[in-house]
Amino acid sequence: MAQSSCTENMAEAHQAVAFQFTVTPEGIDLQLSHQALTEIYLSGVRSWKKRIIRLKNSVITGVYPASPSSWLFVVIAILATMYTRSDPSMGLIAKIQEHLPVSQSMSTQCQALLSAVLFSTMLWLLLIFTMRMCLKQLLCYHRWIFEQHGKMSNTTKVWVALVRIFSGRKPLLYSYQGSLPNLPVPVIKDTVKRYMESVRPLMDDTEYERMAKLAAEFETGLGNRLQWYLKLKALWSSNYVSDWWEEYVYLRGRSPIMVNSNYYGMDFLYVTPTPIQAARAGNSIHAFFLYRQKLNREEIKPSRIPGTVIPLCAAQYERMFNTTRTPGEETDTLQHWQDSDHIAVYHRGRYFRLKVYQAGRLLCPREIEFQIQRILDDPTLPSKGEANLGALTAGDRTPWAKARAKYFSSGVNKRSLDCIEKAAFFVTLDDDEQGMRGDDPAASLDNYAKALLHGKCYDRWFDKSFQVVYFSNGKKGINAEHAWADGPVLSHVWEYTLATDCFQLGYNEEGHCKGEVDSSLPRPQKLNWEIPPECEEQISQSLAVARALADDVDMHVFAFRDFGKGKIKRCRVSPDAFIQIALQMAYYRDRGTFCLTYESSMTRLFREGRTETVRSCTNETTAFIRAMEGGEAADVCRRLFRTASEKHQHLNRMAATGAGIDRHLFCLYVVSKYLGVESPFLKEVLSEPWRLSTSQIPFQQLNLFDIIRYPEYVSCGGGFGPVADDGYGVAYSILGENMINFHVSCKHSCPDTDAHRFGERIRKALHDLLDLLGPNQKEPNNTEERRPEVKKNL
Repeated sequence: MAQSSCTENMAEAHQAVAFQFTVTPEGIDLQLSHQALTEIYLSGVRSWKKRIIRLKNSVITGVYPASPSSWLFVVIAILATMYTRSDPSMGLIAKIQEHLPVSQSMSTQCQALLSAVLFSTMLWLLLIFTMRMCLKQLLCYHRWIFEQHGKMSNTTKVWVALVRIFSGRKPLLYSYQGSLPNLPVPVIKDTVKRYMESVRPLMDDTEYERMAKLAAEFETGLGNRLQWYLKLKALWSSNYVSDWWEEYVYLRGRSPIMVNSNYYGMDFLYVTPTPIQAARAGNSIHAFFLYRQKLNREEIKPSRIPGTVIPLCAAQYERMFNTTRTPGEETDTLQHWQDSDHIAVYHRGRYFRLKVYQAGRLLCPREIEFQIQRILDDPTLPSKGEANLGALTAGDRTPWAKARAKYFSSGVNKRSLDCIEKAAFFVTLDDDEQGMRGDDPAASLDNYAKALLHGKCYDRWFDKSFQVVYFSNGKKGINAEHAWADGPVLSHVWEYTLATDCFQLGYNEEGHCKGEVDSSLPRPQKLNWEIPPECEEQISQSLAVARALADDVDMHVFAFRDFGKGKIKRCRVSPDAFIQIALQMAYYRDRGTFCLTYESSMTRLFREGRTETVRSCTNETTAFIRAMEGGEAADVCRRLFRTASEKHQHLNRMAATGAGIDRHLFCLYVVSKYLGVESPFLKEVLSEPWRLSTSQIPFQQLNLFDIIRYPEYVSCGGGFGPVADDGYGVAYSILGENMINFHVSCKHSCPDTDAHRFGERIRKALHDLLDLLGPNQKEPNNTEERRPEVKKNL
């Protein structure tokens, strides 16, 4: 078997070489491989096509909100006015003609024509710059987000009309990037005031007075100096937060990124389109590359605030594919390649390189299924040390960086590692069955979540921008590295591939992918490794660290179907505020106290914006919960709830418009470290644990799914690991009108936390809030037309 495998690998290697030569007494015998040369030629054609498309899109984006054809319109208009013997340039064309460095042989008429074209071009560029600056100033207006839903002021109506006018037509994905405003630096006095307000319900009087003193000293002393440097950075950079956030929060972390940083997304909850593992992978992988084609051509529509014309920053899309996180001893780096024609596949301890382009074309789903099945049927055993190799990416970062530099920087190991790191993305073919299964639906969902969050610790490659896991029963899921982008960006590609897989590509009656197979396809290439015993020891150590972390994770996933945003909105409450207050109530009942709470909010209204923290545990929310738990009258509790809900929405809007607390304080702390000065206030702020970390997983592309006609085609959302050792992580997604999915995580090692118990607390809190706000709510009429929610807040 080993001899056969070796011969097969040698044959494939020869196929990959374009020419071979042999030195003979008669001279050099040169042999050309027609197939290899054809492959090289077509690969070059594909590469040049991509460059031309990229250049074209750069021009279109560069002149947006105008269009390249508008240049011709301006030139014709100027020439037409000249022929009517009027001078729209007010003498500038004549001045340009006087200073043209042209040959004297050029006629006066040609010189005048060239001068007019140059003037027209400058006028056109000036108009583009003016339109872009006008749009940028218009997008700095954020009063609309604070207006009551359904009651738009006249100022906002005029503003919306102007935004439509200056937004141009048919924008590409990155068309708005140059027009998005920069993230403003908040006034330090306002940030300190908002911070002190946020911690008031978490501190007793003595502790609060001590913190207020530290805050006052910081605000009037060191804070002003740090703020000056931060304002200087804001003037110089397009976003004063994002680069430091990426580096210090993500890339400089030395603990495992598995569980602590990476997050996951699930497949359809009730439907498995095909039980054939290879077929599901075939359609899905093909859909990912269709999305990448649209991304490279910038054909994806720019993201906007739902129901508005307001664009969101698209910068995070740039590093979605062909990206990996490379470990370093002190800090990691993100590496991105412009293109990749293959994916890396893991199966039963072996790594394969699977090319998805043949003769310059993307393989059809049936061909990818055929190649995946070849990997599944491959009887080859793992190389020595190969089976658990992926554990290096699951353990601590510094040992992985040292091992990479020592054992993977040259030779066959470097070539194989390059195949993984330069792949478009990573694929795992898992032998386990996952999903919600009939024997124990609740436990099976919990196991499904753990399989996606950490797997077996060695059968994933956590450094890739994202990796897709295909289970033996046809279920799939996704795990993503966090440094390159946030959840909504990954969710966008995941929604597209789920919908394309089922509703566009489909399967035949036997459950296989559609299409024909090219029998000449070369076999997937098994990667080779030479792992020395010292490296195997490091792999074992990393695996032990990763397993201890994974075994400590307690997960609970459940679909709450008793009611959804339909009933919540009929109570005239923001669904997000309703859920956040329910989470506060659940935590209070679980722990008997309140805690610092993190809710993620987007700041993509600004260029290169990522996230800001909404501190959901407020004075208003704690007052309401104490009243509820203390048995106050229903009217009193309802009034307090409305106040708490309005406060939460206000904080969400403040965070989205750049007036949050935590990113500003974080950047001030970074400046203090650069200057080598200590701030007791900032040190204490940055050391506070987030015992309740929450995030809403957005459902963005409603047009791809028809939940009313196909209610079973809903995803269970996704989740993440606990942020604090003694806290909870809660991800939730609002699907349709009658469903909310929750993913709860914590650690077994903490005696005070229990994911299933907290899940029950959440269910009870949701019911109690609905009973308070609408005890006599009628069931929705089944024939009533239900429309997707249009949210103004993020």
